[in-house]
Amino acid sequence: MKPAKNPYQILPLRHLNTGHFLLMAGPCVVESESVVMEIAEKIVAITEQLRIPFIFKASYRKANRSRLDSFTGIGDIPALTILRKVKELFGIPVVTDIHTPEEAAIAAEYVDVLQIPAFLCRQTDLLVAAARTGKAVNIKKGQFISGQAMQFALDKVVQSGNPNVFLTERGNMFGYQDLVVDFRNIPIMQAFGAPVIMDCTHALQKPNQNTGVTGGDPAMISTIAKAAIAAGADGLFIETHPRPAEARSDGANMLPLTKLEDLLRVGLDLQAALPPPPKKKC
Repeated sequence: MKPAKNPYQILPLRHLNTGHFLLMAGPCVVESESVVMEIAEKIVAITEQLRIPFIFKASYRKANRSRLDSFTGIGDIPALTILRKVKELFGIPVVTDIHTPEEAAIAAEYVDVLQIPAFLCRQTDLLVAAARTGKAVNIKKGQFISGQAMQFALDKVVQSGNPNVFLTERGNMFGYQDLVVDFRNIPIMQAFGAPVIMDCTHALQKPNQNTGVTGGDPAMISTIAKAAIAAGADGLFIETHPRPAEARSDGANMLPLTKLEDLLRVGLDLQAALPPPPKKKC
């Protein structure tokens, strides 16, 4: 069984025939219903105007914080309930992280796409559990593995009976406190038959800081996004917040919500300027 070329075709996405890149975007974590709804409403308005397929993103719980006193969420069911409300109110699909096999079936009751965090992309039981829910699965490439190695993560989901898989590039560790993006990974992973998304914000993290709070380089988000579009990425993953300085998680590498529309417009212009992909030989 091969992965579906466009797994988001099984999702309630509008504007699929435009040829525009897909957007996964939202806050890092569900902080409150008011913040989530504020962000969702704004992104829906932008993507409707630009005719960009959109999946709302937010983690219902953060399980890989550096410090014990870091914010992890408002509670699993309250957060998942808010995500389902986004889905129902705006008529858009929603993606969230899962961290253990037991979480897969629970989260699948509320969202459309289950996301495998980069640190967990080799966890067989987690990948198989996500696959068996029948939901689309977004696997983030680990910071510690190559694009070629993602074939095996993909195979675990597909061979478990679920062909609806995205792969997401998010950079590789460079020393202890930085990441770099090898854009060769986009066509390498696309060759497996799955759409490849570029995580433009987590690729700019500055992990392992002495304070125990991850840093970032948000000024470079647009650069990463443009390079990904030029490299042929099928979509962009962007964490965004109306007030990044107040965000409860990953505020240091978030895109201010006010800058999202301009970034997407530049991305569309760049995509339109690219030569069409070569036709496949029969």
